[in-house]
Amino acid sequence: ALLGAAQAQASYTKTKHPIVLVHGITGFDTIGGLVNYFHTIPWNLERDGARVHVASVAAFNDSEQRGAELARQIVPWAAAGGGKVNLIGHSQGSPTSRVAASLRPDLVASVTSINGVNKGSKVADVVRGVIPPGGAIEGGANAIANALGSLINLLSGASNPQNGLNALATLTTPGTTALNGRHPWGVNSSSYCAKSTEVHNVRGHSIRYYSWTGNAAYTNVFDAADPFLAFTGLAFGSEKNDGLVGVCATYLGQVLGDSYNMNHVDAINHLFGIRGWTEPVALYRQHANRLKNKGI
Repeated sequence: ALLGAAQAQASYTKTKHPIVLVHGITGFDTIGGLVNYFHTIPWNLERDGARVHVASVAAFNDSEQRGAELARQIVPWAAAGGGKVNLIGHSQGSPTSRVAASLRPDLVASVTSINGVNKGSKVADVVRGVIPPGGAIEGGANAIANALGSLINLLSGASNPQNGLNALATLTTPGTTALNGRHPWGVNSSSYCAKSTEVHNVRGHSIRYYSWTGNAAYTNVFDAADPFLAFTGLAFGSEKNDGLVGVCATYLGQVLGDSYNMNHVDAINHLFGIRGWTEPVALYRQHANRLKNKGI
């Protein structure tokens, strides 16, 4: 019995097809081999059987261009992994993955959104001037932009983070609405908080869609990212959010959870594992097991 349990644990995350982790805006796979965007998550998936690739697409670009890059990048990984991959995207990595699945549905078994920008970000709306800053936001769009730029700098070590703000146009509500018109699978656009279903037929191919998100901007007093997210989170007023994305805006396919105690940065186990009550690594491992049990 013990041997059987050990063997089951050793293959807990062993999906049929490889897992591809897709970073968000400002993202990277690794900085100098020391700092990983998905902090410890690849290793925690691999230790019980998963094959994991970490995509490296443009840090600053619209989701359409990033998705085209990803579609090209997954070709050899799919070929070596039974013909398909499982895409798991954080933040802008979600619409990026959705575009890739739309372009190459023959290569994608599933798309999973982690705190993904699937129906726009009100922070991006404010920064881009799509909507005027609300009364709760002291200092207006410029202060939001500065706070977001500082967070970007913190995460990726970019010397001039404000260069990335042009990429936010694709993450505004109008920008995302346009993208969803071209790549509608997994998103229920009938209303802001409408949820979708798990399985979709994408150009003749069956693809499973999933999502989860946190709903708290400030989760740990020791996390240097939290003050920035608490500030940017003011853009949402009373709406539940993770500091950068409203809960309802993250919905994609089957919603696995939308009330985890984690913010936008906690969702990738940063900064360096300092987080709220929810253990993000466990969510990735449980999901890998879910994909394994679905036979993908």
